[in-house]
Amino acid sequence: MNFMGAVGGDGGDDGDDKEKAEEEERERQEAIREAEERRKEKHRKMEEEREKMRQDIRDKYNIKKKEEIVEAAPQEEPNPLMRKKKTPEELAAEAEQEELDDFTKLKNQIETQVNELKTQIEGKCVMQ
Repeated sequence: MNFMGAVGGDGGDDGDDKEKAEEEERERQEAIREAEERRKEKHRKMEEEREKMRQDIRDKYNIKKKEEIVEAAPQEEPNPLMRKKKTPEELAAEAEQEELDDFTKLKNQIETQVNELKTQIEGKCVMQ
């Protein structure tokens, strides 16, 4: 008697299962990406409509639009969890730069105060 086939232990389905799982994962990722694109497009359209309404109000009441300074926004990576981790050297360099900034601010502040005191003293002292 051979019970292997009755129990389902022939072992030939492992490759098919992996391929199916990979295909399902690809389809799931594609569906997520498409949904995200649709969401972004929807919000872009909504913002266009809002801006049109804002412009109509500005035109009606003769209001000038405030000029916004648009800074170059850093390119956001697709997945923030997958961003490149900083090395200890990079972290140390950033910390050192921040310290230098603090020391530079303090130095400038002290120099300003010394110059103010100097002008006050020179104003009180009269050379004959």
